[in-house]
Amino acid sequence: MNTTYIILSVVGLVILWVILSYNRLVVLRNRVKEAFSDIDVQLKRRYDLIPNLVETVKGYASHERELFEKVTQARSNAMQAQGVHDKAVAENMLSQTLKSLFAVTENYPDLKASVNFLELQRELRDTEDKIQASRRFYNTNVLSLNTGVESFPVNLVAGTLGFAKEEFFEIDEAAERKTPQVKF
Repeated sequence: MNTTYIILSVVGLVILWVILSYNRLVVLRNRVKEAFSDIDVQLKRRYDLIPNLVETVKGYASHERELFEKVTQARSNAMQAQGVHDKAVAENMLSQTLKSLFAVTENYPDLKASVNFLELQRELRDTEDKIQASRRFYNTNVLSLNTGVESFPVNLVAGTLGFAKEEFFEIDEAAERKTPQVKF
């Protein structure tokens, strides 16, 4: 009789542990999804600002057609990217083309003095800061989930119940530090 109680208690504790582990993994996975949606909100805001910025610059620097096309193409590619890795790669490319656009604007003093351009530039800078904060928040949540998925003995529950590691939203360090090439 005592052996039966001991076995039932152990089985009950194991079942309780599995339930608690599963629920913790669900919370972590949902935090990752929420964090990625925060990134999406900020990226959408940036996508909405870019056409206005390009049109403003076009008014002053109409002969920079190739650069405008690159910015437009990079924006389109970023909007269509699926998955964390592809989206991160597309966003890095878009950031590089925007840096080139801003480098070109240095040659147009009238543009740099335009209230409309300055406001768009400020909004874009603010959005970039929010994207960075959203990336950090997302990557922190991915780290928590990945740690939970990989840690023993929770990894036994995670693997059995279909939880997998998520990808970090990484920036291209080399591209971030590289000075944009501007050709005239």
